[in-house]
Amino acid sequence: VQLQASGGGSVQAGGSLRLSCAASGRTFSAYAMSWGWFRQAPGKEREFVAAISWSGGRSYYSDSVRGRFTISRVNAENTVYLQMNSLKPEDTAVYYCAADRGTSGDYHRWNYWGQGTLVTVSS
Repeated sequence: VQLQASGGGSVQAGGSLRLSCAASGRTFSAYAMSWGWFRQAPGKEREFVAAISWSGGRSYYSDSVRGRFTISRVNAENTVYLQMNSLKPEDTAVYYCAADRGTSGDYHRWNYWGQGTLVTVSS
């Protein structure tokens, strides 16, 4: 299973970005997997951002992004998105997508990871 994240970049505070993550691999079935986004700022531990259940019926957010970020998925395309609005300098980090059967906020519980995409928000 390979996850390919994209969409990172540099933006000013208050701006928006949309991250994408596409999965590939013969054994991967998006319909059976939950998706998550995590981020890691320099010198900090990787932290949970958002997750969405396999059906798309449930989504979860960290307190720091709730109301500003939206996670969504298109199973037919094996793709998950993270729409990020009202970005703040503290959102600056490398963002990683992940896939697994649960929606834990603990990144140790996720087995499939993308390579990360850098988001930089300037004030």
